[in-house]
Amino acid sequence: MAKARIYQPDKTAMQSGRAKTKSWRLEFVPQRPYFVDNLMGWNGMTDTQTEVQLHFASQEEAVAYAQANHIAFELYAPKKRSHIRKAYADNFKFDKIKA
Repeated sequence: MAKARIYQPDKTAMQSGRAKTKSWRLEFVPQRPYFVDNLMGWNGMTDTQTEVQLHFASQEEAVAYAQANHIAFELYAPKKRSHIRKAYADNFKFDKIKA
């Protein structure tokens, strides 16, 4: 049976919002390596199960689904984000800390 990973996705680097970071995702790990097409040079994959992504509202739901369907999984805990409060006026401080 295929192995899966369960994680909570990070925010994308292209936008500042965190719209799709609340849900948990279960996706399958590729069982076969990618291959390079000789003619075009594109990467290919014969394992179509890697295209499946399941979304869950909580970590417990994702784990329960994997256990109910006998799917081996790895659970990746999300890293906590540290928020540094900054103000625009800090750019013009007299005693500004230089990095």
